[in-house]
Amino acid sequence: MSVIRTCSHCQQKNRITAKHLSTTGRCGTCKAELPPLAEPLAVDAASFDDIVQNATVPVLVDFWAGWCGPCRTAAPEVSRTAAEMAGKAIVLKVDTEANPELSARFKVQSIPNFVVLSGGRAVFQQPGLVGHEQMKQWLQSAAR
Repeated sequence: MSVIRTCSHCQQKNRITAKHLSTTGRCGTCKAELPPLAEPLAVDAASFDDIVQNATVPVLVDFWAGWCGPCRTAAPEVSRTAAEMAGKAIVLKVDTEANPELSARFKVQSIPNFVVLSGGRAVFQQPGLVGHEQMKQWLQSAAR
């Protein structure tokens, strides 16, 4: 499974495997630099498993839903974390309404709910609204 990333230079769509989402690559057409993923990536169960199993950096997962006010409040903090931790972590967003099986797997009973995975396994989980600094701290701890 791969993620499609658009080159900011030539607009060419590039397939990036899960293993390389946190590294700098090159556009297949113009050879311009493709920076590491720097925004939260919405995933389904299949892409979630592929990314979590193949990531070379810690993964922060934001379990959320569109109707959830605190989830909407957390969204800018999640985006900021993805931008600041680009190359050092991957940030995923799981819509609990569309992916109830993932929510059940992580026993998510309230949202927002954040899970940090490292080496394919959960190392930290916390429900409730938290800020960017807390998310960043979790990821930095998981990287050690």
